[in-house]
Amino acid sequence: MARKIFVAATGMNSGKTTTSLSLMHMALRKYKRVGFIKPIGPKPVEFNGLLADKDAVLMARYFGLEEDLPLMSPFVLNPGDTRRLMDGELTAAQIRKLIFDAIDALDKKNDFLIIEGAGHTGVGTLLGCNNAQIATTSGATVLMVTGGGLGNVVDTAQVNLALFQKEKSRVKAILVNKIIPEKREKTLAYLEKAFATEDLRVLGGFNYQPILANPTLRRIARVLGVELLANADQAQRIIHHVQIGAASSQRVVELLRESTLIVVNSSRDELLVTLSHLYQLDEYRSQIAGIVIPGVSEISNITKKIIDSSGVPYMIDKRTSTHVFEIINDDVSKLTVEDTHKLKLLTELAEKRFDFDEFDSLIDN
Repeated sequence: MARKIFVAATGMNSGKTTTSLSLMHMALRKYKRVGFIKPIGPKPVEFNGLLADKDAVLMARYFGLEEDLPLMSPFVLNPGDTRRLMDGELTAAQIRKLIFDAIDALDKKNDFLIIEGAGHTGVGTLLGCNNAQIATTSGATVLMVTGGGLGNVVDTAQVNLALFQKEKSRVKAILVNKIIPEKREKTLAYLEKAFATEDLRVLGGFNYQPILANPTLRRIARVLGVELLANADQAQRIIHHVQIGAASSQRVVELLRESTLIVVNSSRDELLVTLSHLYQLDEYRSQIAGIVIPGVSEISNITKKIIDSSGVPYMIDKRTSTHVFEIINDDVSKLTVEDTHKLKLLTELAEKRFDFDEFDSLIDN
């Protein structure tokens, strides 16, 4: 039987996957056999002919667990599944069997098992197995991951705790991520006071890190569904700022900040040429991460030659600049196995921030 920890969250994008990956990395230093499962997979991707949740695929590929992937993502939520459930074509009993059979199998073959929830605590209720029910039935100790702040952490944690308490789950700690570095000690001290009446620990997770929170160029290209013309290192460049190149060339250059992705319409030859030339200068290369070139008109031949010869990463999109900008801003970056720079930094930070024995001891309390 494995020691089991359920990584829950107060909502999406609070850092569940980075926490799970960090726990996996640290657990492998203590235990020989460490497993992972995402019982409900809301974001399916195909890998080696198998449809699985993207987080499970990331963990399987990064830690060499591809053979266990069918167990790591036992139920993937596809479009129409909710309707099928309501119409009786799919039953909650079938879903529960898939999930708990997989948990049992991984429980038997591992020393330590990480169970990652989906979204907030109530996700999966219609399926007959929300996060709280899975945690209780599996016998896992719950670690609740939150974003940063003070009031927001307390409010969202209490809302989610209520369902865990209703299902009699063992919530033993809150892990606070995305902490402002200069406020770290004060934030954690206040949160300990706020949760003083609860039987749980307040643990400090990752500080806010733009390199972890922001997307790579490769990620942007995937979100837009266009080809990225860049080498492997350029594709992993982290985007800190996105700017629409609507002003004069001089003004656009003045507004450049560290690692900026500039959205420049295909008709703006003078700006495209200017940015291409600037990219070849050391003082601007750190500011220009790449260019997105939207617009229905083709780039002129001479402009394209200048862009290509400069080596600046770029991608072409036939939609309008405004549409492209909205798509980029609406996206939230997620880790993929190709993000080697991010993953390396993440594991390095985990070794500094995470005391695995402290997490492991939660299971015994």
